[in-house]
Amino acid sequence: MVISIRSIFQLQLVFILLALVVLPAQAEWFQEGQNKMGTRVFVKLWHENASKAQALLAESMAEFDRIEASMSTYRADSEISQINTRAADGWVPVGEELFSLIERAVAMSESTDGAFDITYDSVGQFYNFRKHQRPSMDQVAESLSSIDYHHLQFNTEAFTIHFSQPGVRINLGGIAKGYAVESVIRMLEEAGVKHALANAGGDTRVLGNRGEDPWIIGVRDPDDEMKFTARLALTDSAISTSGDYEQFFVEDGTRYHHIISPSTGNPASAVRSVTIIGPDATMTDGLSTSVFVMGPEAGIQLIESLPDYEGIIIDKKHHVRYSTGVNSL
Repeated sequence: MVISIRSIFQLQLVFILLALVVLPAQAEWFQEGQNKMGTRVFVKLWHENASKAQALLAESMAEFDRIEASMSTYRADSEISQINTRAADGWVPVGEELFSLIERAVAMSESTDGAFDITYDSVGQFYNFRKHQRPSMDQVAESLSSIDYHHLQFNTEAFTIHFSQPGVRINLGGIAKGYAVESVIRMLEEAGVKHALANAGGDTRVLGNRGEDPWIIGVRDPDDEMKFTARLALTDSAISTSGDYEQFFVEDGTRYHHIISPSTGNPASAVRSVTIIGPDATMTDGLSTSVFVMGPEAGIQLIESLPDYEGIIIDKKHHVRYSTGVNSL
């Protein structure tokens, strides 16, 4: 059989068109960073469609905005501010999402013997780290009895919350950023994204890999942001760090920072930094705060009791402690 030059050209054209259909477009990384939730938030994702990637980045930033609008105590119109204003006087209706997160926070309070307690803001409200302001000893003494998660009462059928006494304030600063990055990654995964990173301050959630290799996340030295105590290779994981270098000021040789011990109303002082690694950023965020308050000995025992979570603790003498599974990461 004789095949003409024209037939050969037509066959080549068919093969080229088939190749264009079968082979995916070249994917690349897209990223966006903005100031939100009192910190810098950042999202990076791998996608083959530039316009869809930009739309997903915009949706990610909108998700941070949505969570901040509900959970920021710096906004008078937020859900959590409405709770703080009204809950001592009666039952306050709360959206199901926020209600569920507050319940998770209380569950963490119970599992950590109160080391994690969102009512810390009963004293924490008197700190202003930008202005180097802290509560007086009298303010701490007067407000300390208001720090107790048992003051929170729940009606799970009506989704309402009540404070059992005046003076109680709640703040989700120890768990909300982790929840936010977890929510952003879940949204991206549902949209078909296979590889991404979402970060909000000390909380990071990664999806998939960074190209062909794992994501490499550094744990910084508390005294030098240019040095790293450890570098971890992570895939499909969350990592959260709580440190006394994030929001702080020094007065008369004393470091005042934002991680308040519920038992004293003062900043916890036995630890400089805690990093928790695990499958869920809401948990890693809350656990890093909890372990920081508990101190190195009790903190490492808590981490070892949780099979899906690992940790790195840097104490006040700069000694570094690793949970047993860190070396396998």
